[in-house]
Amino acid sequence: MKRGFLALLIIACTWAGWHREALLAFPGVLSAYSAKEYCSCRYVMAFPVEYCRAYVQQYLPLSTLRDEPSLHLVSATGLGRSNRAAWQGPREGCRLLP
Repeated sequence: MKRGFLALLIIACTWAGWHREALLAFPGVLSAYSAKEYCSCRYVMAFPVEYCRAYVQQYLPLSTLRDEPSLHLVSATGLGRSNRAAWQGPREGCRLLP
């Protein structure tokens, strides 16, 4: 029993070591995806707020999803990371802000 657990632990640590870059980047993906997709849903496709909130809902919840309609700006925070997306215009759509 202990050997099996130890073997699984070694395999898991090895796998995590090989994929550490992707694992470290993952927390930022949730907020970036949510900000960009919500912005596109609201300002490119012109869907209502309720629909767009449901559209970007993930298995991992966001801490905040803030929409500033006067600026066409969306801010999302999840897993300790924040990202913003802004509508650039009818031909450009939305993009993530630095």
